[in-house]
Amino acid sequence: MDLLETLVGKGLRREPLSRAEALAVLETSDDELLDVVAAAGRVRRHWFGRRVKLNYLVNLKSGLCPEDCSYCSQRLGSKAEVLTYTWLKPGEAAAAAGAGVAGGAKRVCLVASGRGPTDRDVERVADIIAAIKERDEDVEICACLGLLSGAQAGRLQGAGVHAYSHNLNTAEAAYADICTTHEFGDRVDTVRQTKAAGLSACSGLIAGMGESDADLVDVVFALRDLDVDSVPVNFLIPFEGTPMAGKWALTPQRCLRILAMVRFVCPDVEVRLAGGREIHLRTLQPLALHVVNSIFLGDYLTSEGQAGRADLDMIADAGFEIEGTATTTLPEHRRRSKPPTSNDEPERELTGDARPPQASRPARADLVTVRRRGAGTDLPPNA
Repeated sequence: MDLLETLVGKGLRREPLSRAEALAVLETSDDELLDVVAAAGRVRRHWFGRRVKLNYLVNLKSGLCPEDCSYCSQRLGSKAEVLTYTWLKPGEAAAAAGAGVAGGAKRVCLVASGRGPTDRDVERVADIIAAIKERDEDVEICACLGLLSGAQAGRLQGAGVHAYSHNLNTAEAAYADICTTHEFGDRVDTVRQTKAAGLSACSGLIAGMGESDADLVDVVFALRDLDVDSVPVNFLIPFEGTPMAGKWALTPQRCLRILAMVRFVCPDVEVRLAGGREIHLRTLQPLALHVVNSIFLGDYLTSEGQAGRADLDMIADAGFEIEGTATTTLPEHRRRSKPPTSNDEPERELTGDARPPQASRPARADLVTVRRRGAGTDLPPNA
């Protein structure tokens, strides 16, 4: 396809895509899927070789969030039967993080439910980081604590946090459809605050919430404009007890097209396959490794992933290798200068703003397994 050759060339040269080109990736057919994956794979290998970075989540404080994000099992009014507990002690958090590191994780992501941390919460996290670093000083630390002030971002940076994660989740135009207790601009501001404090910006999206192709392109372009270093791509986990229970709008093929679009738009950025990969990509997970260069190992915040050993076997069987601590994830130019901007890109050429209908197949609530092990329990973690 001429389109794919054009996109590969732009990806290798770090030239910005137009919105029409990004939309065209999402509109390719299932017959073209392997060609799309192969093209995105050429861009992925150019910037990241065959390395796969492993990340491990530690849920420091689970449930009872005052925000009403409709996709979230920890939301205000959630009836999802997920684990709920207050802050882990530093030793408990360090033990959970250590399990992930022992399983091969290079980065530990410390997450806490809530609108945003108090200054006291930030100090709690600083103590947890100290405990983790005492066990393994080389591990990267990413924090994800909600909306953040500039002063709090600076304190986290001083405590040893390498990156801060705060997803945009969906396009600005669709944001009110999924949350009313804060706005899209609040999330953008947090990403900017963390970058200003010298933290690496990690921000991504959730697909499968009823968004249009135009919405998907818009949120990925917003992430490109923010010049984030890492883009986690989540696929909606439709928890029972949330407003999005029963929303199964994704197929494995659509997930792969979404990942390829993100790779073409953000060619030299860490693209991370995140929550929902097991239940939506299913047996096509190994194909996604040809597009992404980063995954989460083991379990997520409130749901269980496949066994950590299965993740490692999948990576090896697909011909990839685990990225070691001695290797810097991002290409050198991203550490020295800004990539090209898209100030002169063509006018928006998107069509079809209406939300697509949900896929017409039975809901598979049996595929969602609530986490009952690891942090906040007496059972060993999955890593």
